[in-house]
Amino acid sequence: MKTYKIGSIPGDGIGPEVAREGLKVLEVVAELEGFKYELVDYPYSGDYYLKTKELVPDRVIEEWSTLDAVLLGAIGHPDVEPGLVERSVILGLRFGLDMYINLRPIKLYSEQLCPLKDKTPDDIEFVVVRENTEGMYSQIGGHLKKNTPDEVAIVNGIYTWKGCERACRYAFELARKRAAARGSAGRDPVVTLVDKDNAIRPHDVWDRAFARVAQEFPDIGTDHAYVDACCMWMVKNPEWFDVIVTTNLFGDIITDLGAMIQGGMGIAASGNIHPGKTSMFEPIHGSAPKHAGRNVACPLGMISAVSMMLDFLGEEAGAARIEGAVAHLLGSGAIRSADTRSGISTSDMGDMVVAEVRGGAGS
Repeated sequence: MKTYKIGSIPGDGIGPEVAREGLKVLEVVAELEGFKYELVDYPYSGDYYLKTKELVPDRVIEEWSTLDAVLLGAIGHPDVEPGLVERSVILGLRFGLDMYINLRPIKLYSEQLCPLKDKTPDDIEFVVVRENTEGMYSQIGGHLKKNTPDEVAIVNGIYTWKGCERACRYAFELARKRAAARGSAGRDPVVTLVDKDNAIRPHDVWDRAFARVAQEFPDIGTDHAYVDACCMWMVKNPEWFDVIVTTNLFGDIITDLGAMIQGGMGIAASGNIHPGKTSMFEPIHGSAPKHAGRNVACPLGMISAVSMMLDFLGEEAGAARIEGAVAHLLGSGAIRSADTRSGISTSDMGDMVVAEVRGGAGS
């Protein structure tokens, strides 16, 4: 029986509440699928920083590298400098463990969840591959003469051939895998590069890396969109997209738009991935401190992050159980919204997913 070592960082705000429901579902799936796991708890959060003034030390990042995966609830506290703890925890994981892919599925499970007119689940089913360790998030830059009329703020966007090429390769490999899963009756696979190289000429490195990798995948179609046009087409014709590959910053922006067209931030999950090595999985909704402690947050994003983690670990059947359960609850109308207006408590929604998993809806 396989045993996985999984780090757990509940974090701030609604993080601990949704993390609890994700772990509740994980426990049941492990029982049904016959695998074991060991949880390693970590306290790092804004609240922990206020009490201890401690950020993530290097020794903990080294320890994280020995884990199979990490589950993160949410990070962000209103009484802490914006981004301070987030950079320590999230960028500590992404940069420290070279999690160079941020993977964001965008999948509509029920037409009534979508704010777009006349769009159905057949129209919204794609995935964004976001380069995760470079670009504008490289933390290279700073301030000169801060808090004076002459202040200068500089940030450097870093794009390496290696970073662009490996993100593109992951996208093409994923498109091929998705096409195989759809079968011969499915749509043709396409990878769309999203950049802004007409205005930001160094993005040309993305174009050239994309074209080079595409030569190795003659069975996969290619497309290109500037990021502003991509946002437009995601609203007007989301059915055009299969796999998108893009920069760190643009990926961050368009995946929030993707979350809304799939039904809201409460559903959206993501993976921070280094193939074959420790990877981290999380909902993308943030800590939402105004809802903390009220048992009203939607845990489906966290539960879907558990599904993504199991798929990454090779527990495909367990991942399918969870996704099937979530899809059934949303598609049937048992859960009518993915926000605090659902009328279903965080804990009750977790129980509903557990019941579906046990009942075999996802198998």
